[in-house]
Amino acid sequence: MTYQVTAPTGAVRRQLRRLGGSLCLAGRTLLVASWLASGMGCDRDPSASPPSVRPASRAADGVVQLTAAESARAGIHVATVQKEPFVLHREFPATIHANENESAEVTTLIRGRVVEVLVDAGKDVKKGERLALLDSADLGMAEGLYLRAAARQHEAQLAHERAANLHEHRAISLAELQRREAEMKTAQAEAREAAHRLTLLGVPKQEVQRLDRERTIRSDIAIRAPFAGRVIMRNITRGEVVETSRNCFTIADLSDVWVIASVPEKDVQFIRLNQTVHVVVAAYPHGLFSGRMTYISDVLDPETRTMRIRVTVPNPDRALKPEMFAMVRVDVSPQPAVMAVPLAAVQQDGSGKLLFVRQGENRFEPRRVVLGDEQDGRVIVLEGLREGEEVVVKGAFAIRSELDIHKVEPTQ
Repeated sequence: MTYQVTAPTGAVRRQLRRLGGSLCLAGRTLLVASWLASGMGCDRDPSASPPSVRPASRAADGVVQLTAAESARAGIHVATVQKEPFVLHREFPATIHANENESAEVTTLIRGRVVEVLVDAGKDVKKGERLALLDSADLGMAEGLYLRAAARQHEAQLAHERAANLHEHRAISLAELQRREAEMKTAQAEAREAAHRLTLLGVPKQEVQRLDRERTIRSDIAIRAPFAGRVIMRNITRGEVVETSRNCFTIADLSDVWVIASVPEKDVQFIRLNQTVHVVVAAYPHGLFSGRMTYISDVLDPETRTMRIRVTVPNPDRALKPEMFAMVRVDVSPQPAVMAVPLAAVQQDGSGKLLFVRQGENRFEPRRVVLGDEQDGRVIVLEGLREGEEVVVKGAFAIRSELDIHKVEPTQ
């Protein structure tokens, strides 16, 4: 800036005399220059501007420029984009159940008092093994009826044999022989009925044979396992009276289990019968259990709009327990070679999604992209990125802040 000094006016000279006449011309000139610099009577060049130091643009030519120190403070990390396999999957909440084809609720077939409980929950049992002993008056009555029916059958058979012999010697009429034969057949039917009743009450064949041989009544009866498995529930105690409606034990073969899940209507398209799926259990968060889709419901729940599915999962180590919560993971739309980036690398502006591509040391270009499916913290980039480019995967927000300050338009 240049200033032009003019001769002082009369008012100025009077002021100078009041300040002291001994001031030299140089002093008067400096005072006038100072007065003019304060804006009174100066002739300033309007085209001139005050001196200042303006920093160079930090976002020019569509590229954000940071210093090395700023990049370090922001913790910026970049990664080279490569095509890689990408498998999209869906997860559905589920519950583990015992295989209903290999489980049974064991009840007593006759009313009685519990004399002894022979197994507890968690015990492995064999087919036919005794679980508990009951003392039943009803069983004693049934055995008594069987013995009486057997005695009547024997008596009627002997009477028929005598009648047949007498009829052969013409000692009795044919009508009498036929009556004896009818009585024998009635006694045989009653004996079969009594034996069948014992079978319905759960009396084994060996016990019926003992009854025929010894002719003595026993009122005790055992509750037996219908097949080999593990006792997962016990519901009786010694001394109580149990009815036929009581579920005394639950036995299940847990070598494989059912995982029951509910699939939302929008994901029904991904479910296929016999497809292999994976099960994730909260108790084993880092383990995957493979299973097979064995049932798909033909109708949806009208209230929840979900479809019921069943996955059969091998369980040789008994790690999966009934009533555990689980997630059924179904793989869908496998893609062998796509470009994917972490979700943390993606930034949002007013008109779309952005990624920052490194163009040089601490130089980053904002790139508008089109994204696809996302899974496990990664998202597919459909458009706007080329294989081999270096993308900011950490610290992108700091670059985005600099971009907002300088309003650089992202490249398409």
